[in-house]
Amino acid sequence: MITNETPPMPFDAASFSNPHPLYARLREEGPVHRVASPDGSPIWLVTRETDVRAAMNDRRLSVNKAYSGTGYKGFTLPSALDTNLLNMDGTDHLRLRRLVSQTFTPRHVEALRGRVQAVAEQLADGLAASGEADLVADYANPLPLAVIGDLLGVPDEIRRPFSRWAGVMLDPAYPSQVAEAVDHIHRHLLELVALRRDTPGDDLLSRLIATRDQGETLTEDELVSLGFLLLWTGSENTQHLISSGLLILLRHPEQMAALRADTGLLPAAVEEILRFTHANQLAIRRFPTEDIRIGGVTIPAGDTVMLALSSANRDPERFTAPDEFDIRRQDNAHLALGHGIHYCLGHPWPGWKRRSRWPLC
Repeated sequence: MITNETPPMPFDAASFSNPHPLYARLREEGPVHRVASPDGSPIWLVTRETDVRAAMNDRRLSVNKAYSGTGYKGFTLPSALDTNLLNMDGTDHLRLRRLVSQTFTPRHVEALRGRVQAVAEQLADGLAASGEADLVADYANPLPLAVIGDLLGVPDEIRRPFSRWAGVMLDPAYPSQVAEAVDHIHRHLLELVALRRDTPGDDLLSRLIATRDQGETLTEDELVSLGFLLLWTGSENTQHLISSGLLILLRHPEQMAALRADTGLLPAAVEEILRFTHANQLAIRRFPTEDIRIGGVTIPAGDTVMLALSSANRDPERFTAPDEFDIRRQDNAHLALGHGIHYCLGHPWPGWKRRSRWPLC
């Protein structure tokens, strides 16, 4: 297949506000498409659930940018922010994952319940007292920031600024401010590591620093980058899930009423919110280490492959009535949290313990 011609750009203004009609059309037209990403980079977009799931478990698709050819521009970060699990495979990935995985076992996550509930109730009381509030600014943002901030020992005064910088870093509307935001994040994380090294506490970052300083195989860049990844993903993804989840429930008042009447529906409701409205449309980019075939299409080694999670989670070949929101949905093995060795590190909670088909990898 010829790959040196300029690929089409399917993403337009409408797809940014609602990508699902575009994904439905692309699924219908074929399983894999060579298109231009919003930044102009040529990519291979995989749209169907069967192919996305298989690709996420294919060791020939690497997240390591060393395997990238000329088709990927990417997003440039300092090494101290970029040397993390999102860019590693194999033994390096397993080595770093094992260092932090014990903090995210179901038992440890359950131990956080009291702190999470206390913060959630405090913020909810504030919403009730004000009578009118911004759900994102006053609840969805500060709740995960408090939890992940406590977990990593992040001082209160830099939690909100970090969230603002992360938002700017990911928002294409602020290209001139991206470098400044990255610099702020980089500098404050280095200062945080220095602070925790001087005054260690009972937190994950202090334990990682101790591991690093005791001569274990953890570089300084890996240490800082792990802190960045955990703080970033632990706050950003969760705040979007909270806000978008409440929005979709408000748009389905009969299901919100059912959930209020029977909290036993909560585990299935969380899974459905993840499937239906998860913020991450695409998985982290991957690069074939050799020529591979996906959905009958040959993709050359080194090209950029993007796996469309949002499309896979609305695939009618996998889900019954996929465009309907249903908190009672039973067969809901969605891909919002990934699959394979890069399955979301922070996934364990009591409702997921029974899902043995999705092990910690």
